[in-house]
Amino acid sequence: MSCIEVHKKNEAFLQVRSDDSGILMELSEHYTFYVPGYKFMPAYKNKFWDGKIRLFNTRNQLLPYGLLNNLQEFAKVRGYEIVTQNDVTQNSVTVEELVSFLEENKLPFSPRDYQLQAWHHAMTEQRAILVSPTGSGKSLMIYLMMSFFLNTFEEKVLIIVPTTSLVEQLFKDFKDYSVNNSFDTEENVHRIYSGKERNDFSQRVVITTWQSAIRCAPEWFTQFGMVIGDEAHTFKAKSLNTIMERLCNAYYRIGTTGTLDGTQVHELVLTGHFGEPLKVTSTSALIENQTLADLEIKCLVLKYPDEVRKKFGKQKYQEEIDFLVSNEARNRFIRNLTLDQTGNSLLLYNLVEKHGKPLYDMISAAAKDRKVFFVSGAVGADERERIREITEGEKNAIIVASMGTFSTGINIRNLNNIVFAAPTKSQIRVLQSIGRGLRKVNNGKSTKVYDISDNLSWKSRKNYTMNHAIERVKIYQKENFKFKLYEIGMS
Repeated sequence: MSCIEVHKKNEAFLQVRSDDSGILMELSEHYTFYVPGYKFMPAYKNKFWDGKIRLFNTRNQLLPYGLLNNLQEFAKVRGYEIVTQNDVTQNSVTVEELVSFLEENKLPFSPRDYQLQAWHHAMTEQRAILVSPTGSGKSLMIYLMMSFFLNTFEEKVLIIVPTTSLVEQLFKDFKDYSVNNSFDTEENVHRIYSGKERNDFSQRVVITTWQSAIRCAPEWFTQFGMVIGDEAHTFKAKSLNTIMERLCNAYYRIGTTGTLDGTQVHELVLTGHFGEPLKVTSTSALIENQTLADLEIKCLVLKYPDEVRKKFGKQKYQEEIDFLVSNEARNRFIRNLTLDQTGNSLLLYNLVEKHGKPLYDMISAAAKDRKVFFVSGAVGADERERIREITEGEKNAIIVASMGTFSTGINIRNLNNIVFAAPTKSQIRVLQSIGRGLRKVNNGKSTKVYDISDNLSWKSRKNYTMNHAIERVKIYQKENFKFKLYEIGMS
């Protein structure tokens, strides 16, 4: 029988050997994929790259450590014998140890059962992707994992997040969680992002963005025994590869995310660097047990006149987008819809200059006494945090924000309405954006999501953004969300 020999190179990689060169070629093919959307990427267009990602390196025969289970399944299906050396091990943490630690650390509230289960899974397995939706308390899970590691082991902890806003938000959350114990967040947690100090520090915990981490020297990463990648799905694959390879001594590797995007290459890349996914809970389950607010999705299909749809013809995608974002009737509809809502509202757009700013100007001019905020990538972390805090204390504010800044990871505990003003088919963006409004508040209001789509189809031809809308409906069905379709005629 053909044999595959596996042992641990370091905490980042497995060394995979075989005397049968055919098996190595098979492994190479098995772990080679086209990156979704590769045809639109400049490196592919300029012929610098073939559009593929290769997880198994045939030259040095290295495979990301987290793919051990996948490799064993590969061998089993093909009838290959796999020999795993004793240096591939698993930690052992009992429930009793975690319960005792929890009692000593006196959290201001009791963790939910699924949070405790996820914590135990992560500390036992050492490598995992915790798939848990917005509103499920991922920051508390991160705090528990970090605190237990610091209490049990000697190395430092690196926490990587996608945005500067999340650096500050996580830091603030840690302060809130440790109010009744001896963990001093100011003394123990160092923050790194654009404009913040990157060099020497004495703290045992570092929170940073992946954009800042990638600029740190390779030897800087060797001091960490644990890495936690929050909102791990947002990291660029190349940067994630580089960072996780440099963390050669990090024997705890935990990723958290609200959702995986459903593509095999995406999940395998994350699995390779962090470990097997564990679905902690779901949005529909949290709504059902009243942890999150009730959700009502209204899919508003804007149907344009026959002469417009006929004339629209075979427009390219960018031409369709330009038509929609500059359409005065459509923008007036979005303005009026947003102003008609009671409670705090979040309006999400994609294009800052072409769409975001015009919508903000239109809404501000008609908002009278309501507070209206504008957020884009150009707005700094401190200002975004200020806007978030103000909104949580308001009852009728409006935030006009770009998808990139407010769809992922920003918690607003008093948000009642979300308006999708920009077309998208990304499962991650859709679910994360909806999650912005599901924090339960004392007023008992449900969260309303207004999903705006545009019917520019004619006969059998469907326009691009209508196809995107169909994909979003499939996501709602898959997640067991309640939704209704409404057709609205446009002049």
